[in-house]
Amino acid sequence: MRLPVPPLLVISDRRQARRSLEEVAEAIFAGGCRWLSLREKDLPPAERRALLSALVALGRRWEATVTVHEDVDAAAEAGAGGVHLPGGSSAAAARVRLPRGLIGASAHSAREASDLLGSGADYVTISPVFITASKPGYGPAIGLGGLAEIVARVPGPVIALGGINVATAPLCLSAGARGVAVMGEVMRAANPQAQVEAMLAAISGRNKICG
Repeated sequence: MRLPVPPLLVISDRRQARRSLEEVAEAIFAGGCRWLSLREKDLPPAERRALLSALVALGRRWEATVTVHEDVDAAAEAGAGGVHLPGGSSAAAARVRLPRGLIGASAHSAREASDLLGSGADYVTISPVFITASKPGYGPAIGLGGLAEIVARVPGPVIALGGINVATAPLCLSAGARGVAVMGEVMRAANPQAQVEAMLAAISGRNKICG
């Protein structure tokens, strides 16, 4: 399964967002992002599924991939692009429900990442790479060295998560990550479109140097 391009995943958090999630999604897609995952685990199921359906419809207008955290049934019913699973989940079971979907999973070690990729996940997020304001006290941070070590030991795409910003995003790619995931850096931004544009410019600059 090919990952969305460019390699930037924005994860939602309405509690940090300055605008509605629909407005944030419109802004980040306008800024060039083509990958959004709806997290919002505490929303009532019906409300969450309605929001997912709205975001999926919006994503189609921009040819963007919209996924959802954990809720495989909601992904299937809304026609979402896939699902992001918590650690310990079965990617194989999700694949039965979403045969053409993008399936990702959260991991915090090389062993956990390898197990998830081996069971059928298309990618894993590794976190936290840096200390993150979105989840204070969550860690310890593995740093760029830890990220590079994990990337070298796992058999598939790794997306760096945790404390990613304009300065650190290209460093994560240089450490071997296939992409970066952000939450608060975009959700808290007064101008999410400009924030995404700045991050994509930083990533693009790194790719041009390496190319």
